[in-house]
Amino acid sequence: MTSSRHWLALCMGSALLSAALLALHVPAAVLLGCMVCAIAVAVRGTTLAVPRTLFGWGQGLLGCLMAHSLQPQHLGTVVQSWPVFLGATLLLIAASTGLGWWLTRRQVMPGTTALWGMAPGAATAMVVMSESFGADVRLVAFMQYTRVVVVTLVAALVTRAVVGPLPDSASAIPWWPPTAPQALALTAALVLGGHALAQRLNLAGGSMVLPLVAAALVQGLWDWTPALPPALMALAYAAIGWSVGLRFTRGIALHALRALPQVLLSIALLMGVGLATGTALVLTTGLDALSAFLATCPGGADSMAVIAATSAVDTGFVMAMQLARFLVVLVAGPAVTRRVAQGSAQAGPPPL
Repeated sequence: MTSSRHWLALCMGSALLSAALLALHVPAAVLLGCMVCAIAVAVRGTTLAVPRTLFGWGQGLLGCLMAHSLQPQHLGTVVQSWPVFLGATLLLIAASTGLGWWLTRRQVMPGTTALWGMAPGAATAMVVMSESFGADVRLVAFMQYTRVVVVTLVAALVTRAVVGPLPDSASAIPWWPPTAPQALALTAALVLGGHALAQRLNLAGGSMVLPLVAAALVQGLWDWTPALPPALMALAYAAIGWSVGLRFTRGIALHALRALPQVLLSIALLMGVGLATGTALVLTTGLDALSAFLATCPGGADSMAVIAATSAVDTGFVMAMQLARFLVVLVAGPAVTRRVAQGSAQAGPPPL
């Protein structure tokens, strides 16, 4: 089969699986669908690769999407109650770092991979950043998305038990809604300019971080918002998912499966820390239990936002807590993982 036929098969398989996951309301459906199909292609020995430039543009679009979540009302909530947010955030980050160190010491994952894999920030952002700081992006993706699926499933089940079934949001997605040309031009400038500058400065993670910072600034200073049509974001998710998935080998896939029990145990322990933190918030601040639970869940911020928005909870508090944790991990993650990795005299498992 020629390379073009391989790409055609990958595109068709990814579209079908992504559509099925979207119908099931699985978080990060398009990215997961593309990554799983790419893994299936890669472990069969097929050699395909996503151009680095396209991967960088995908990171830039992700950065703009992250900036879009930095809403002033949520940031205001963080500032007003900063001791609560800082304490809860640091506790969860300390727990994830400790569990990552434990996985590294037990040779479950190599190097800094376990630390990035357990980092409770936005999953896709952690996957993208990890590669720039020496982690195995394939195993980080495996750990991050396993946690996202498990935590989201548990959060949805708990919310359903407390407030009843969530409203059905299966209406057709407007893949390309009416969009102002100026907003699309802003998106292009942020993504293309950010990637070019990151390449010129050789800045680790810059293709995502520079557009994120720039988009946050233009939103805050001039109230300009980059356009992010779902169809464009689907292409970004496909570029990221394929880029990660196509790097898998049969050995890496088998290692991930062998590590699954320990990874699931770590996820359960991290969720236990989140539950304890939520209980402390209920007792000290009078916050309702469901809001506290969703705010301290170590899952994807986007998934928690959807669940919170369709439930009778304090959505602003939930989003502010998730956002605070993401920002702390984004800023401190590289330094923390580097320090912990240097402090551990443990080498990783044998090369795969």
